[in-house]
Amino acid sequence: SGSVTRDISTQLVTQLKQQQGTTPVQRDLAEGIPFIDENWITANFTDPEQRTEAQQTALGFSDELIAELQQASHVVIAAPIYNFSVPAVLKAWIDQVARARVTFRYTE
Repeated sequence: SGSVTRDISTQLVTQLKQQQGTTPVQRDLAEGIPFIDENWITANFTDPEQRTEAQQTALGFSDELIAELQQASHVVIAAPIYNFSVPAVLKAWIDQVARARVTFRYTE
């Protein structure tokens, strides 16, 4: 593939498949992922029972990603380091799955 990161992660996933006997869900973030925006933030902080259809749609992809994580027994994240940081698309994925009152709670 020309990418050490992809080669190593492919080997790891292949090994997990053989050991666990499962078929993993693979998501290639290089294909793109939406960044959160004002509509997403508003929808996220609206009580689920009060969300409009548009707000539910705004969170739909995030809900899909969260469901993948909740069903996973293992999570493999393989990412190159660009300018001493993770790629923006990985940060966008983290933003999509880090949802207050869903995947974490604020505490005092």
